[in-house]
Amino acid sequence: MAPIGQSRQYGLRIAQLWRSDIRPTLSLGMPLALAQIAQMGINTTDVLMIGRLGAEELAASVLAFNMWMLLWFFGMGIIQAVIPLGAQALGRRAARDLRRTVRMGLWIAVLYCLPAWCLTFFTEEILIALGQDPTLAALAGGYMDALQWSLLPALGIMAVRGFLTVMGRAQIVLYATLAGVVVNIGLDYLLIFGEFGFPRLELFGAGIASVFTSAVTFGILLLYTSRQRALKRYAILGRIWRTDWSVFFKILRLGFPIGITLIAEGGLFAASSVLMGWLGTVPLAAHGISLQIASITFMVPVGLSQAALSRVGYAAGKGDTEAAGRAGWVALVITVSFMACFAIVFWVAPGALVSLYLDLDNPASVEVLYLATSFLAVAAIFQIVDGAQIIGTNNLRGLGDTTIPLIYAIIGYWAIGFSLSLGLGFGAGWGGVGIWSGLAGGLAFVGILTNIRFYRRDKLKLIS
Repeated sequence: MAPIGQSRQYGLRIAQLWRSDIRPTLSLGMPLALAQIAQMGINTTDVLMIGRLGAEELAASVLAFNMWMLLWFFGMGIIQAVIPLGAQALGRRAARDLRRTVRMGLWIAVLYCLPAWCLTFFTEEILIALGQDPTLAALAGGYMDALQWSLLPALGIMAVRGFLTVMGRAQIVLYATLAGVVVNIGLDYLLIFGEFGFPRLELFGAGIASVFTSAVTFGILLLYTSRQRALKRYAILGRIWRTDWSVFFKILRLGFPIGITLIAEGGLFAASSVLMGWLGTVPLAAHGISLQIASITFMVPVGLSQAALSRVGYAAGKGDTEAAGRAGWVALVITVSFMACFAIVFWVAPGALVSLYLDLDNPASVEVLYLATSFLAVAAIFQIVDGAQIIGTNNLRGLGDTTIPLIYAIIGYWAIGFSLSLGLGFGAGWGGVGIWSGLAGGLAFVGILTNIRFYRRDKLKLIS
């Protein structure tokens, strides 16, 4: 009986060890997820207030903001390398390496903005060259004249946020983002419409509000890191002028594929909107609503994947492949469970969700409602595989493995996802449902391959 009893105790210890990974994953990941949702609130505020200026102003702001977002996505992807490299340094108990990583992340934010600003200075000319209406291009250029300066604090936020994620201080990221929401609402109201004696600056005022919002959020995070006793000793701004080219290029080598991956994924969703536009205005409107709903729920996997990125990186820094595996698989199970719950809601009550975005007294809304609910039925599956792919991808990033996942992403998003969307949507005649099915297929491909690669991490020697 003794061997049986010992086996049972061993099994209980293993189960307890796995359960012990659930709480830190949730405590780190959920505040980050809520911070992502709060960030969406900032963008939503801009759209709602600019929309009151008129259709032309709103359209121009979308053009400028999409260009800004493209630049921000790529820069954010590069700087996101601070998380795995910082976590690995913490796992090695190398405080100096962690400080150097964050410092060089801030350097990259500054240096990246220099060529990025060279592009944004010519926003009007670029949009006209892309065939946009000259009037809208001029309005967009005026908006970008202010908005472009928010790029530096926005990228600085990502570098400091990476440090705080590694240190398990996700709550302050949420609080700082919520403070940014409040600042943005107030400044938008004052500067767009010229209330309480402020000048009416319209789109330019919205851009100024974005600059101050990012600067305030960045300032709060920096202040926190300099005041908290456990963080102050890392002195991430200490000798900020000092170069450290080996770490600088290490971040670039790891982060560049991440930036390309984000662009590839963002480009796929932009292309899906173009395909949907070929079907007509009503399908495009339904697509926009469905995508907005799916984007909100997707913030949960985003937060959990950042937690996985940090925790897998920390275990990799210690050389503990079993701990890295537990951190990654626990994040995957939690994420898929969350997304399965959201999928049930999408299947059971799609009409209630879509109705929040429509005026049901308008007869034209009926067709939009019908199409959007059919898209959400596919989005239910789409959400599960999308959650799996972002966890799988960030688990590999935590190990410092970014090049092969980039190849998976390009093949999955474009060779498979876009081709399926085109084939099913138009060749098979499935319409919008076919386009969404293609997206799901591409994401499923990436999710399967990244998680298989993470499973084979020992054989592939991804942890040294």
